[in-house]
Amino acid sequence: MTRPDSSRSDTTRLVMKFGGTSMGDLERIRRAARIVAAEAASGKKIAVVVSAMAGKTNELVAWTDGAGPAAAGLPLSDDEYDVVVASGEQVTAGLLALTLRNMGLNARSWMGWQVPIITDDAHARARIIDIPGEKLGAAVDSGEIAIVPGFQGVTPEGKITTLGRGGSDTSAVAVAAALSCPCDIYTDVDGVYTTDPRIESRARRLAKVSYEEMLEMASLGAKVLQTRSVELAMAKQVPVRVLSSFIEPDESGQMPDKGGTLICDEEEILEKRIVSGVTMSRDEARITLLGLSDRVDAPADVFTRLAEANVNVDMIVQSQSRTAGAVNLTFTTGRRDALRAADLMKAAQSEIGIEEIRVDEDVAKVSVVGVGMRSHAGVAQTMFKALADKGVKFQAISTSEIKISVLIDAAYAELAVRALHSAYGLDAI
Repeated sequence: MTRPDSSRSDTTRLVMKFGGTSMGDLERIRRAARIVAAEAASGKKIAVVVSAMAGKTNELVAWTDGAGPAAAGLPLSDDEYDVVVASGEQVTAGLLALTLRNMGLNARSWMGWQVPIITDDAHARARIIDIPGEKLGAAVDSGEIAIVPGFQGVTPEGKITTLGRGGSDTSAVAVAAALSCPCDIYTDVDGVYTTDPRIESRARRLAKVSYEEMLEMASLGAKVLQTRSVELAMAKQVPVRVLSSFIEPDESGQMPDKGGTLICDEEEILEKRIVSGVTMSRDEARITLLGLSDRVDAPADVFTRLAEANVNVDMIVQSQSRTAGAVNLTFTTGRRDALRAADLMKAAQSEIGIEEIRVDEDVAKVSVVGVGMRSHAGVAQTMFKALADKGVKFQAISTSEIKISVLIDAAYAELAVRALHSAYGLDAI
């Protein structure tokens, strides 16, 4: 994959991506085809990346579960799992190509192994190594609309792989990087908002968001884009626009003003907001190790064991224990990892030196994100005052250059989001 400069991308080429909701049935596929046709009529040379129909991947995963694991003595069946679950995108790629041909357009589906989208061999969670863009670029430059199934690739040895849930976003950005062009991602929302409009009705759509801000938002609970796709877009400087797939070309076949949100380099945003968004994640659990031995290497022992088990840890707080010669250590992790993390600690409880282990899943993480934090004081003071005014207590804090996150009781999560949205004036953007 090449690294295009976002200001010098080939604007005659365009990658369009349609998610599972946009591919949900034949009528929605026809609507996506009309959007593609309108872009083609404007002179764009197009590649389209598609997801499976909404719910189809879950169905395919259930089928693989029903088939059962490999017998003792045989290797894991992750490679065959990938063969099955990758088929959902193959269906929608073919259906979209058929629909476009029915409309009189020259379209063809390209499977991951035909492009090729080359990945490592970490089946079910593969990472893209390279996409040689020559063949695909020549096809779109000749006027062909290339339909590429997202979420899938192929190892150098020729085995089909999948990229993990949400991987079609990453596929689209990677194809755009290979073609040195922008990427339009069509989804069921019309852009990136200052917060979830279902929680705060005064949320505003942002015209532009920096890669770093979007990366933080995606990792902190915003569901618009997959985190890996934003990482790749930032690394390759691919301009990404988030658009609604529920718009329609007008009677003349032209697209109306599409609006949306452009994900781009920070330097392309003239007016940098102190805070751009407020996010919330309920997929959190707090684990507290009471009476942890005050040995200097005890925390290292705890987090080494968690790391070796691939348990991701976020917030960490250490405080004094009532027991002499001991401390209390609190950390957060995703809910799905919480039970595994607690079991790891229980198994090593006597060896590490832990009096008691507590797990609390009734928590939420609320965060404020903005590149303007780098150069403005008082951001934390505004956050903590807004929460205090609403009687919201925080249990842990984590920060970076452009975000502040607090862990709070889950019952106060939506109240906190609305309070912070108002405190930073986001309803007036």
